[in-house]
Amino acid sequence: MTKILIDGTEVEVPADYTLLQACEVAGAEIPRFCFHERLSIAGNCRMCLVELKGAPKPVASCAYAVKDCRPGPNGEPPEVLTRSGLTKKAREGVMEFLLINHPLDCPICDQGGHCDLQDQAMAYGVDSTRYQENKRAVEEKHIGPLVRTAMNRCIHCTRCVRFLAEVAGVPDLGAIGRGEDMEITSYLEQSMASELQGNVADLCPVGALVHKPQSYNVRPWELSKTESVDVMDAVGSAIRVDTRGREVMQIEPRVNEDINEEWISDKTRHVVDGLRMQRLDRPYLRENGRLRPASWGEAFQAIAAKVKGTDPKRIGAIVGDLAAVEETFALRELIRSLGSPNLDCRQTGAALDPALGRASYLFNPTVAGIEAADAILIVGANPRTEASLLNVRIRKRWRMAPLAVGVIGEQIDLTYPSHYLGAGSESLAALTRGEHSFLETLKEAQAPLVIVGANVSPGVMAAAAKLADAIGATAEGRPGFGVLHHAAARVGALDLGFVPGEGGLTFGEMIVGNGVDVLFNLGADECEIAPGAFVVYQGTHGDKGASRADVILPGAAYTEKNATYVNLEGRVQVANRAGFPPGDAREDWAILRALSDVLGKRLPFDSLIALRKALYAAHPHFAGVDAVEHGDVAGAVAALIQRGGETGTGAFVSPVGDFYLTNPIARASRVLAECSRLARQRAAEPAPLAAAE
Repeated sequence: MTKILIDGTEVEVPADYTLLQACEVAGAEIPRFCFHERLSIAGNCRMCLVELKGAPKPVASCAYAVKDCRPGPNGEPPEVLTRSGLTKKAREGVMEFLLINHPLDCPICDQGGHCDLQDQAMAYGVDSTRYQENKRAVEEKHIGPLVRTAMNRCIHCTRCVRFLAEVAGVPDLGAIGRGEDMEITSYLEQSMASELQGNVADLCPVGALVHKPQSYNVRPWELSKTESVDVMDAVGSAIRVDTRGREVMQIEPRVNEDINEEWISDKTRHVVDGLRMQRLDRPYLRENGRLRPASWGEAFQAIAAKVKGTDPKRIGAIVGDLAAVEETFALRELIRSLGSPNLDCRQTGAALDPALGRASYLFNPTVAGIEAADAILIVGANPRTEASLLNVRIRKRWRMAPLAVGVIGEQIDLTYPSHYLGAGSESLAALTRGEHSFLETLKEAQAPLVIVGANVSPGVMAAAAKLADAIGATAEGRPGFGVLHHAAARVGALDLGFVPGEGGLTFGEMIVGNGVDVLFNLGADECEIAPGAFVVYQGTHGDKGASRADVILPGAAYTEKNATYVNLEGRVQVANRAGFPPGDAREDWAILRALSDVLGKRLPFDSLIALRKALYAAHPHFAGVDAVEHGDVAGAVAALIQRGGETGTGAFVSPVGDFYLTNPIARASRVLAECSRLARQRAAEPAPLAAAE
């Protein structure tokens, strides 16, 4: 630790701290534009200038290390002044330079109200300028459907460039020209390709980059802000839902160091318009092959009439990717009360079994725990599309120090170097036999990690578990085996045991012809249900599930209900209601509670509080909000090995074929549809270098 004086206050900080960090420890506020805690230091805005005693001129505190400060003539600690006359004059000069070319369009700028330049000009600037020449003009850039540019406002902080190059791993933006002619632009005038590109607008300290879909629609002081969690994947990113009246206007990230830090994916951010489009706002009943609007009473009576004449063994229930724990629990209790063992939540046909232990289907290392790994093997998964923020963590770990990453599955760009070991189960078997040198890399690692896609066959899961055991990934309490989920509802439903009971049918067996006679479908829209069954669909959008339904019960989206979700690492999280569902739509658990009355199997709860009380009594770990209950990883791995199974043949295929269109809310979004179109177009075009050759 090193002693340093900040405005007369002596503090002790690590020698590798910068002056800016030391000032923050001392409680001094330092303005900045280019500096960001999660990006490399650029030191090019100079707004963070401070006076260092003994230095010939003010120094940039973000780029000046404490260990580089000289002590006083008698060995006194170095002294920094953040409020001296010299510091004040230096900052005013920097602000004057920054505003020389900045246009005076604050009244119409979308950044107004949360603009760093606006705030700091008020706090550290002056009320006049000596600049009389014409302001610089810069052409606007088209960099895609998500980010709108106004490059006249750019102050060249390069936050956007550094984020895309360092965090996203896709260098879509860069600087061309020098001095006054410098411009931030995309290469070859192309749209940005990163699935995290929306974060650059959050990082921009001025209005040069703003969110295009929300442009000219809203001001920050008009919004009500609600903390919630994301359900577009299984990572469970912390988000803030901003509403105006009943309407969701935007979704922004919240800081959560254990999961998403302060980033979110573009699908999470721009699914907003999908919450309004193609919504189910009233019950529907199919008559003579056509759906017609109906009352709740009519819909319930039609369901009751069908259930009454059906053998309980011919009744089934399936759960989709966005269902919360509460409605899944309510549906489980209702189906069990009817006497049916036919329950399943594994929409992709995954071979996950809660009977093998909770650790057999969790991402046991946790998202933050990836940073402790020193070798990673990815089997049958594509973390970039299935769990974007988890992929960011792997890249962060790779940037911290060289990291060996092996991939068995699809050959894709993960944004960090990897060793491609093969496409399918044969390659996994060859690696296990030691036919590839990467096995030695895994064995020599101190903290190896095996990541397995949730969609692989039982045999592949067992083979991956056997490999994890062989390389010591689960020895001595290590959590080096993890299952990568892509659906927000999956872990919570598995925790509830929403899988077939004794003699029960699986998901695939229920949706085929003559599988069951009555099928309760709770938001499963990524499957084809064969003709024959009477389908009761409960969901939010007019998607594939609704088109096949005989009765439609309109539910609430994740922003419209208080709900519990469990992310892929087993962390219990709570989503808070930011608005209300449209029309006659209701919260899903309440629909099931009302339906149970009509079916004569009344569920024992009349409120969300009562439901959660029953839920916590049956499954106590759901009461531990924001906590991860770790399971016995070694025991789960042993159980997976003992179960075995067929590995199958052929290449592994990710369950996420189109990153932007993975659920009914996303498929209703026009913004994400445009992103999907551009992504397919990029995939079909040859690479620029290949085309040149």
